[in-house]
Amino acid sequence: MEVGVVRGKETESTHAIHAVIARDDGSLVGWHGDPQRRTFPRSAVKSIQALALLESGAADRFGFTPAELALACSSHAGTPLHVETARSMLAKAGLEPEALECGAHWPLEEASARALARLGDEPCQLHNNCSGKHAGFLAVARHLGLDTTGYVAPDHPVQKRVTATLAEVCGVRLSAANRGTDGCSIPTYAVPLASLATGFARIGTGASLSAGRQAAFERLRRAVADHPLLLAGPGRFDSRVTANCGPRVFLKSGAEGVLCAAIPEAGLGIALKAEDGALRGSEVAMAALLLELLPTPTEDQPALLNELRNPTVKNWRGSMVGFLATMVVGRR
Repeated sequence: MEVGVVRGKETESTHAIHAVIARDDGSLVGWHGDPQRRTFPRSAVKSIQALALLESGAADRFGFTPAELALACSSHAGTPLHVETARSMLAKAGLEPEALECGAHWPLEEASARALARLGDEPCQLHNNCSGKHAGFLAVARHLGLDTTGYVAPDHPVQKRVTATLAEVCGVRLSAANRGTDGCSIPTYAVPLASLATGFARIGTGASLSAGRQAAFERLRRAVADHPLLLAGPGRFDSRVTANCGPRVFLKSGAEGVLCAAIPEAGLGIALKAEDGALRGSEVAMAALLLELLPTPTEDQPALLNELRNPTVKNWRGSMVGFLATMVVGRR
């Protein structure tokens, strides 16, 4: 599958997309490119990483709300809502923002970044798009009586637990041999796209998972569906699709053009990787696949997905000068 950027009558750029559609038993429904391409899923697997928060009992002990659970699964935009939700999670666990080891960056939402700059402030760890996930890790460490310092290290008990869970859900072996370091300093592991698609199918159906893990995923999926803005932010692909489709689609993007989704009622998982790392290509491809695979969509769902499948390109005056579209659609 390729996503083309069209300007005038010419295709200006193309994004080659590896795409895999799988069932929860690991069988493949279809693919484009290489279904076994080893890929660092990055932030796409935050819901799997957030399982430790529920399965350890930390979420219930500290009284985390559905909104806070949604933030634990998020790559947020650093708006005041996101920042204060992360701060609340830490406070409930008796921790300060300085405990976060994710690093700091400017809010991804321009308005929030400008507001911070106008005040003469610098961004802190709470503005990091991964602060919700990290607040969850810290809560797990606190609940289990573990040292919170160094919780991002591969040999820390929290990360060992998270790694084991990812391996179980996706049905893969994870070790130092396929390990890298994510942008927020935690371990990330290169796994085949087919395994990621299988894992997301299981997130949606609960197959091959214990009853407790099924319930935990259902709780996380519902939290995200009820709080779509906390998953990403205003105007962003993940939040727009989630707000529109609710629990019918559970999806999450990751850095370098990774995008994964579960369609629970169809029993399918999808994993995409843009070869050039451009997320805009994966978003267009995902919208096209959801249009094809989502059973009996409601009246307003095709309208949004069609818009996201063919987003416009505008110049600095706001005039439409091009669009993006899938160049090849079909299954192999």
